[in-house]
Amino acid sequence: MGKSTSNLKRLPATKTTQAKLVTFGICTSSDPRIDASSRERCGNIVEMVAEIVAKNVKMPCGTPVNVVFSPVLIDGEKQADIVAGQFRKAGVDAIILAPDTWAFPQLTLISLLAQFPNDLPVNITCGNSGPKPGVVYAHAVNGALAQSGRLVALNVGTWPDRGQSPKMTDVTAAALIDWCYAAMTFTGLKGKRAVVFGHDSMGMETALAHVIPTRRTFGMEITRLDMKLLADMLTKGAYDVKELSDLRKWIDRHVGKRLELRDQADSERFDKSLAMYLIVRDVMSNLNAVAGGFMSQLEWGSDNRGLPLPVADCMESLFNSTFDHNGAKPAIPFATEADVQGMLTMLFTTWLSGGAPPLFMDFRKVWEPWEIQALAKKLKVKFTGKELWAERGFVDGDNSGSASFNWAARPGASATACLKGVSMALADEFYFPGGGNSVSFMTPGGIDGLAGRLAYSALSGMFSMVWDQAVTTEMPDKLAKAVAETSTPTWPHTFVVPKYATMAEYKQYAPANHFHMTWNLAPARLQHWMDMTNVLSVAPWSQRPATVAGVDRPQPLLHLINGGENATKVLLAGK
Repeated sequence: MGKSTSNLKRLPATKTTQAKLVTFGICTSSDPRIDASSRERCGNIVEMVAEIVAKNVKMPCGTPVNVVFSPVLIDGEKQADIVAGQFRKAGVDAIILAPDTWAFPQLTLISLLAQFPNDLPVNITCGNSGPKPGVVYAHAVNGALAQSGRLVALNVGTWPDRGQSPKMTDVTAAALIDWCYAAMTFTGLKGKRAVVFGHDSMGMETALAHVIPTRRTFGMEITRLDMKLLADMLTKGAYDVKELSDLRKWIDRHVGKRLELRDQADSERFDKSLAMYLIVRDVMSNLNAVAGGFMSQLEWGSDNRGLPLPVADCMESLFNSTFDHNGAKPAIPFATEADVQGMLTMLFTTWLSGGAPPLFMDFRKVWEPWEIQALAKKLKVKFTGKELWAERGFVDGDNSGSASFNWAARPGASATACLKGVSMALADEFYFPGGGNSVSFMTPGGIDGLAGRLAYSALSGMFSMVWDQAVTTEMPDKLAKAVAETSTPTWPHTFVVPKYATMAEYKQYAPANHFHMTWNLAPARLQHWMDMTNVLSVAPWSQRPATVAGVDRPQPLLHLINGGENATKVLLAGK
């Protein structure tokens, strides 16, 4: 070897990886002509914004995001270069500018952003200030960036015009936090991968793994493994036998006699389903996967030409839950039937919600108000017509098994409380000759969230999201059981009421046979994320206003000056 050089560095031959936290960089622009007191106030505002983000934005695992802020006021190009260097060194993934004074757009934020990728999320949060108007600068630089084709989220909020340490209002902070979750999801999932066992999802075109479009749109990879690998690992016993015993004891303790078993053979088949969870969990961990899916039908458990194996329902429910036999854990979105678009839907909404458990459902039967009222009358179930289910109707989200256990109770319930409502009947032997057990429960009413699903179009090469705000409903036991009996009573049932879609619209515009729901997810977060990913927003409900004040994010100026949201996204997709 020759003489060592100071610019040559050998990296360690490490064998482990460390999850990267998303890093937000907070900064501000200013005018070199302003007084020292105003400059001090600018610095204090930057620190205020940084503290709000640091305290309120968490990765899906519960770990707070990284936040860095610069005390350097960007007066001109030199300061822009300084802050850009600081942010690059810190690994900043998204930038928030919090201006409080007038500044010169090209000398400040535009010079800063020239040193970062064009899709790096950018937010401008300012008060509606009068003395040295940061809001005037915010409009000037936002307009300049929009004309150049750059997406920026402008959050014109409120904090006091005067005083050295102003505090932003809760409404302003909430709008900022919603954007941060979208930016965290957008940047945090780039380079991540999902693992799917099996090939195309039962031939369902709406569930295919669109590998190249997924890579191009979301920056994600899809690792595809044959189900034979899982079958072989089951046969080899490639799992910890003691841990399997612990998992089974945990199920027995919490589910007890609600686990239907006829004999020892049934018990062994159920243990295989639990072993599948341990095997797939370890495979996904080894690949650093953030989501997964399992094809199952037909080859795994339904084709008698082979050797049918037990269903994966319990495995899938465990992944989608925020707990297992080892205690609390992050929900790992996992799709039954290798439904990749369903898996991606759940992955994005879980991250946007800060880790809320996803719900995977069949879009089974839409009950219009007249139809459910007729059934209630037939059963002699009393109702006034003002009940949510009677007035609006609902969709029976009759899931084939992979529903999160969390949805058997209300948000925040303990594992014990959730599993108290769960039963596990034997799988239908006609459809699943490999046997095993389904998962079954009824979701409580009154859970608010967003329901929807991604779709892909070969015509445009773009993804879209069909979505609406939604709430779960419940009805008298006699009526609920009758509804369940019209489909598959031994599967999970969630009765979903969309906020704006009528039942006639809802049953016409479903993009697939599966749909998904996540609780505590603000529409603004989804909308910001769709802006960043260039995903089309599909909410064609006749009762939904074009903009819902206090709920929707403000339309980016980039959209407004290019013919509207969808027109702009189509233009961007063609670049």
